Amino acid sequence: MHPTGKKIYSITEITREIKVLLEGRFPGVWIEGEISNIRRPGSGHVYFTLKDEGSQIQAVIYRSHFPRAVFELKDGMQVVAFGDITVYAKGGRYQISVSEIEPRGLGALQLAFEQLKQRLAGEGLFDRERKKPIPLLPERIGIVTSPTGAAIRDILNVIQRRFANVRILISPVRVQGEGAAQEIAAALDGFNARGDADVLIVTRGGGSLEDLWAFNEEPVARAIARSRIPVISAVGHEIDFTIADFVADLRVPTPSAAAELVIAKKSELHDRLESLSGRMAAGMSRRLDGLRHRLRLCEGSHALQAPRNIVRQYQQLLDELDGRITRALRHRVEIARSTVRALAGRLGSLSPMAILARGYCVLTRVRDGVVVRAAAQCAKDELIRARLGEGSVTALVRDIEG
Repeated sequence: MHPTGKKIYSITEITREIKVLLEGRFPGVWIEGEISNIRRPGSGHVYFTLKDEGSQIQAVIYRSHFPRAVFELKDGMQVVAFGDITVYAKGGRYQISVSEIEPRGLGALQLAFEQLKQRLAGEGLFDRERKKPIPLLPERIGIVTSPTGAAIRDILNVIQRRFANVRILISPVRVQGEGAAQEIAAALDGFNARGDADVLIVTRGGGSLEDLWAFNEEPVARAIARSRIPVISAVGHEIDFTIADFVADLRVPTPSAAAELVIAKKSELHDRLESLSGRMAAGMSRRLDGLRHRLRLCEGSHALQAPRNIVRQYQQLLDELDGRITRALRHRVEIARSTVRALAGRLGSLSPMAILARGYCVLTRVRDGVVVRAAAQCAKDELIRARLGEGSVTALVRDIEG
């Protein structure tokens, strides 16, 4: 207390008083405005500003009180929010702690549906190219649904009537309410991990948008998309569409339609086999008739009637070719012999022996065999040998001239 008697508050005290007044006066209010400046720190809380033409107020959605606002909050979005007016003492400002929030105009669930549909379509999860074919006659059918709902009864009745010996595997899950989407996704992943089904049916009966909402949540869409086993979506009635319908490999309007599609009647299969068998027999008969006709044509052909004549003609041709080759070789040999004789004559005319035959001789010294080309190469009384055209003689040099 001030000496003058004035009441003096500390900042904490006055803030506490304001907090009590505001929070007591506005325990829960609806506020309409435009979202701006959204912040999402690691704590999981969401902070943003709500504003209109004249003013603004800070807003917070605490993680522990996060409402089931499945649509994505974005800057510029017009919303209606419900919450308590509180005072953030440390910052000295008032704010609204939001516990419910809806988009203005379009419903929250419908907006969330459109947002997720647009995002998953952009990722290609709805593309026809990624759709897997449904097996013609699966031996094992996996069903993800509530074990107590009408959907499973409809499916079992149809299968029992059409093909009673098919193996049915049921993965019981909740199909609406908090946590249902996670259970459905886990059941789909479980079938894929075990590999104990040829086709999967995700199903539930009809209901409101809220009732069917588990099949519009992202965990279910992702589980269907990553499934290696073909997935049939049979959710609600014919007029109902969910995100699961768009991602699944096949969408059917009702649970009964899913069973009728995945299991053909025995009678239908029998009729189809009979038809295929008849077509196959007729085709084989036509094929055999055609082959018989070709065989008759071949039997009447000249080639098959007198094959020996053809062989003999070729033998005669071979004999003719053999004679022609022999004559050609002989002619070539005669030509070669004539050529050799001519060359031999020319070589003979150039031979030193031919010169000697005309009366010449070749002198060599006996002592060293050197050919004598000049008289000066010889000495008196030296022995020399004369090579004649026929034989040779040895002579003694008596006289040297020139």
